[in-house]
Amino acid sequence: MSSTPTRPQAEPRSAYKVFRRIDTRWMDNDVYGHVNNVVYYSWFDTAVNAHLIEQGALDIHHGQTIGLVIETQCNYFAPLAFPQIIEAGIRVAKLGSSSVRYEVALFAQGEPLCAARGHFVHVYVDKQSRRPVQALPINLKTVLEQLV
Repeated sequence: MSSTPTRPQAEPRSAYKVFRRIDTRWMDNDVYGHVNNVVYYSWFDTAVNAHLIEQGALDIHHGQTIGLVIETQCNYFAPLAFPQIIEAGIRVAKLGSSSVRYEVALFAQGEPLCAARGHFVHVYVDKQSRRPVQALPINLKTVLEQLV
């Protein structure tokens, strides 16, 4: 007998380690008057990578290690729309030798529960060969450990 999977639920801010502000844009809204689902994935990527760059853990221009997305997913709980300020909560759920599962929640400014939450997995690879690194660079690993 199979059990029914539990339905994903909105989470509180306390479930996330750091937050990044994201300003919605006019073009984020779709014909239905709310932010289009594909924009959420862009916000996930922007929040995580901006945090890593600001922390000195990722050098997108000269670094030899880059992260490639191999999996992504999102659950939606409440609509977001322009003009709203979004606060993206970030945490690391799994830290491997060459991969990281980031979990991101999107909150309307000041709201206690997320409007959407999801994850993506980066596999960190050598920029030239595109093969997984043997170990995450120490500065990257140090920043990621703070998000676990």
